Amino acid sequence: MASQLDVLMEKLRAVEAEIEVELARHREALRYHLENRRIVFEKEALRLQRAIKTKLSHYIRDANPWIIVTAPVIYSLIVAFVLLDVMVMIYQAICFPVYKIPKVRRRDYLIFDRHHLAYLNLLEKINCAYCSYGNGVIAFAREVASRTEVYWCPIKHARRVLGPHPHYQGFADFGDAEAYRAKVDSMKDGVKLDDQT
Repeated sequence: MASQLDVLMEKLRAVEAEIEVELARHREALRYHLENRRIVFEKEALRLQRAIKTKLSHYIRDANPWIIVTAPVIYSLIVAFVLLDVMVMIYQAICFPVYKIPKVRRRDYLIFDRHHLAYLNLLEKINCAYCSYGNGVIAFAREVASRTEVYWCPIKHARRVLGPHPHYQGFADFGDAEAYRAKVDSMKDGVKLDDQT
């Protein structure tokens, strides 16, 4: 018999499927679609996008001076992002096969598609690429860390966790020693994930 948590998780999956359908409708309204992971805009949509594009010279001229002054601070984080990215890739390549944890596909987290938007100027596209990389690396690292937690410590916290990773709900409840031991024993032949992404 399914527990209340199982019922709620099934409802969550159903809502996520509804969201995907609604996103497809929204893409249609914005007059683009995906073909083999490639974004294709209708010609009229591209024309409208180009018409509202801000020229790079105007974008820089009209920028708040404090934004220009703080930009090097923002962009200096690229060093940390690249280091995190490389270290997580190395960690996963070495450790996941040993622990029989399914590897995380990095390309599922690092998505660069905003350069297809004709209403962005060159600097806006660079900014978007930077944000895509930073957030993608963090999401990639979080998934690697969450799969590591599935293997090493699949126990929920006593206190509420804000924004838990997708594997957290399958963890043993805090204080439930038998459920924890059962989780650990179930991974002797490797980690099994519900989504297997």
